[in-house]
Amino acid sequence: MPKRSDDMLGTLELIVLLSLLSLGTEAYGIPIRDEIHRRIGRHISFGAVYVTLQRLAGKGLVESRLGEPTAERGGRAKKFFRVTKAGRQAVDHSRHAIEAMSAGLQEARGAI
Repeated sequence: MPKRSDDMLGTLELIVLLSLLSLGTEAYGIPIRDEIHRRIGRHISFGAVYVTLQRLAGKGLVESRLGEPTAERGGRAKKFFRVTKAGRQAVDHSRHAIEAMSAGLQEARGAI
């Protein structure tokens, strides 16, 4: 589990990982982007999704595999992503950090 502050996930990284966890093993760019929009109303470009997925893969937090080429994609294959064990740990670490930082805010500042 990450312990240093520089191991914390960025907001978009966390959102993409949570989307992947929600979608399961058949997640690729379009469903990831659509899931984010459906759940939080945030419009994210495909480029931002894929750059984030590449960054997460570089950190060992997601893995990818190529599917079969499909006619509707002009013979190109979809690239499917899944969260690794380290990715799940990073999500848990970020969730705990947010909960710890949020604890007591309601009493100190009123309802958020």
